[in-house]
This record gives sequence, C-alpha cells and structure tokens, in this order.
Amino acid sequence: FQNTYLTLVIVHLKLYINTSIEAPNNSGFMDKPPEIISYYTMRRAIGVLGITLPLILVAGSSLFGGCKEVQYSISTYYHSNMRNIFVGYNCAVALFLFAYRGHDWRDNLAGYLGCIFVLGVAFLPCSIDPSYNACLIQPSEQNPMVGKLHNLSALLYFIILIVYALFLFPKTHMDMVSGEKKFMGRQKRKRNVVYYICGGLMSGALLLIITYVAFLENPYPALKRLDPVFWLEVVVLLSFGISWLTKGQLFFRDDNYKKGP
Repeated sequence: FQNTYLTLVIVHLKLYINTSIEAPNNSGFMDKPPEIISYYTMRRAIGVLGITLPLILVAGSSLFGGCKEVQYSISTYYHSNMRNIFVGYNCAVALFLFAYRGHDWRDNLAGYLGCIFVLGVAFLPCSIDPSYNACLIQPSEQNPMVGKLHNLSALLYFIILIVYALFLFPKTHMDMVSGEKKFMGRQKRKRNVVYYICGGLMSGALLLIITYVAFLENPYPALKRLDPVFWLEVVVLLSFGISWLTKGQLFFRDDNYKKGP
C-alpha cells in the first residue's frame, strides 16, 4: 500500500514539474504555456487509466493469478490477486479528479463528486458469489451493506463520467490564457461529436447493466456465461478514456494549440 501511495504521489507531481516545456517557436513565443500543458497531460492521464484498467486486470489475473476466465465485473477483481492494482488505479483516478479544475464551479463539483464516488468503488468491495469462481480470494465475511454501497458508488461514478462527456466537455469555454470567449471552431465541433458518441455509449451501457441486474440475471442464469456486466463496464471505461483523451486534445487538436480546450 505504501509503495502504491508513493507511486501515485510521484505521478501526480510529475504532471506539474518539468511538464514537457517546449522551445520557443519562430515568433519567439512558447507554443503553449506550461500550466496549459499540465492540464492537457492530466486529462490524457485520466483517459489512459480508464482505457488500460480492464486490460491490466484481465492480463494480470490470468498470468499471475491462474484466472483463465473473465470475472463477473471489473469490481470483482478486487477479490483476485489484482486487488492492489484495482485499488491503486481507482485511487489514481480519484487523485486526478480531485486536482482537476475546469472552467467553472460545475466542472469542479463534478471532479469532487467523482473523486468521492470512485474512492467508494475502491475501498468498499463488491459482494461476490462464493461458488462463482474458484480462483477468487474468498472474503472471510461479507457485509451486504458494503456491497450495496459499492454498487451505489459505481452507479454514481458512471453517472459523473456521463455528465462530463455529454454536458461539461462540449461547452464552449473562455480561452485559458487570454480570458477571451472562444468561438466553436472546426476542431472543437469534431471533439464534441466524440464526446456525444462516448456519452451515448456510456449511457446505453449503464442502462443495459441496470436492466440485466434488475430484470434478467435471475430469470436467465445462462446469460451469466457471457459476462455481460464486465463487457458493458469495459464499454463505459473505454468511452470514458477516449472522451478524456479527446479533451486533452490528443485527437482533433486546435490549430492554435496554445489556447485552451
């Protein structure tokens, strides 16, 4: 735990210290200020965490834990040999969301709430079926309330991710350098399309998860072999990651990159 914590602190500090300061261009000015670089870097880091988490959990549990099958959900990996990775990744996302500052109070509030909810996902383990998978580490005791709080935290966390993609990211903001109101440029419109697609995919996947758990899981037990919750959560995390990478202007970068997002 101490090693994981120190790693997270080091990663966070690297976003602000020596963050790829670029040389002056032909006009004698920096291409983009370092404080803007750090925000682009933070957004991309959040996106990378979301995209890589499912792959690392599956690969790690297969190679080092003897789990040759996909688990019921991503949260189920808390009960595998990948527990520390699962908790560490969610803590990293929580740290980034807490430190993230948007253009107004709504962005900041979403970051604070997302931080709280993802910490709930990390430290309130989900309940598991003892007979479901032999390669899981069976908990000595399971508190049903803890499992319910985990599910609630995961639901609210996913909702925050959807709010970012559908409502916060597509807004036209002020320039982060000059304070001038920005117009909706060509690249910004392309990024908005990505945000809406990612937000729609996350919303659809979340609704399908709720529908399956509430209405289909018990009447149709054969569906469990398809691991629908896990794969739908993968859709959510991949869409989440792509939306944040786009917000970091990894895709459809503004022509004048020194200006804000």
